[in-house]
This record gives sequence, structure tokens and C-alpha cells, in this order.
Amino acid sequence: MSRQLTAIRSVMTFGILYSFTAVGVALTLVLTFLRLQKPVHKISMIWAKSVFIIIGKKYSVEGAEFLDSKTKYILLANHGSLFDIVAIMSLYPGIAWFGHERLLKVPLFGKLLLMNGYIPFREPGYRNTKAMIEELITTSANKSVAIFPEGTRTLDGNINSFYRGFIYLLRHNESDILPVTLNGFYDLKPKNRPHINFRADLEIIIHEPVSRNNLLTKTDSEIISTVKSIIESAYRKSTTPAETADN
Repeated sequence: MSRQLTAIRSVMTFGILYSFTAVGVALTLVLTFLRLQKPVHKISMIWAKSVFIIIGKKYSVEGAEFLDSKTKYILLANHGSLFDIVAIMSLYPGIAWFGHERLLKVPLFGKLLLMNGYIPFREPGYRNTKAMIEELITTSANKSVAIFPEGTRTLDGNINSFYRGFIYLLRHNESDILPVTLNGFYDLKPKNRPHINFRADLEIIIHEPVSRNNLLTKTDSEIISTVKSIIESAYRKSTTPAETADN
């Protein structure tokens, strides 16, 4: 598929996605107003699954048996695309999110994130940091929390260094770590490419949970190394440079 045709198809696809998301946001607003949280999660899951139908992509899932909806986790995954969030939402409705505040500025999508318990990371400062940590601890006491420990999307397809933020949460609640490897999502639509690669091969690998008790005996550096090595063990790096995809 030529770059020109891909660009046209991408624009049309994004237009459909935004229109579809507007409907999802409207329904979610009504349900939120009525304080019907479970239907909100259901609508969000249907929306997330439908996004991949709209773009004509399927993803394979490995390790689904390790995902127990009745158990609280700190879900950690590598981050290559905005579609990472959508993929996890389609598998794990009701999970809370902790990530960059700028995602809330994405039209409609940001609103949907807020209504699904998104906790934005704001500019570091004593008051901001303390408030974020308290909100995160409170939220994680009742539900699973998803975090991208790289902090932002990769620009070259490599898994970046992990920040220590998730370790503070690990030490202050009773949740195990659920490592997840996302393959092909950087190929699909990275941060530094405007169009979608409709040929991307998508895969979600859910690893066996890592016991909190086993991790607490380790140093921060050892915890990061342990979790990062698990995610990297199943990672399939992009073979298609962002700037040449779909040529």
C-alpha cells in the first residue's frame, strides 16, 4: 500500500474513530450521571474492542489464564502506541490508569479515560506528588491499576528505562505485579508517525503474576530489573522503521 493511500485511509479511519468515540463518551456520561459504574466499564470494553474492528485489526492474546478479574494487580506494560491503552481496556474493563496528564487533552479519548478512573501524572512538585500518590494508593485499594513504567511512548521501538514510581505503589498495597508485553503496537501507530500501519501484527502477552512478597525482599533496582526482563523476554522489536512503514 502506497504512503498516499495509507495516509488517506488513516485520516478516514481516525474520523470514524472520533465519531464512534463521541457516541461512547455520550453513553458513558449518562451512565456516570446515573452512578452505574459497571455499565460504564462494559461500554468502555465494547468501545475498545470496536476500535480494532474499525481499523481492521485483530490481536492475539497469550497467557489469558493469568488474568483474574477478581484479583487486584499492578499491571505493567511496555508503551509504544496510544492504542496500547485501548488494547488493555478491551481485555481488562474497570482497570484504573496512571499516566501523563497530556493524554487527557486528546479529544474525546481523554474524557473517556477520566470516566474510567484515569489518574493523571502532573508536573512534579511536593503538593502534586503527594496528592498523586495518595490518590493512587486510594484507587489501588479497590481495583487494579495499569502503569506504563517507561513513562512515555518509545520513539525507536526499544523498551526504555523504567521509572521507580510503581515501586512506591507496590510497597504500599497488597497487589502483585502483572507484567504484560505488547507487540506490534509501535508498528501500528507510534508517537512519531501520523499514519496507521494497517499491516502491523498485534500480540498481547500476559505473563504470570509476580508475587509482591518475593519482590519486597529486593532493592528498587532489582525490582525494576526483574519486571523489565520479564516484559522484554517476549518483546518483538519492530522491523519496520516508523518513517518507512507502509511504503
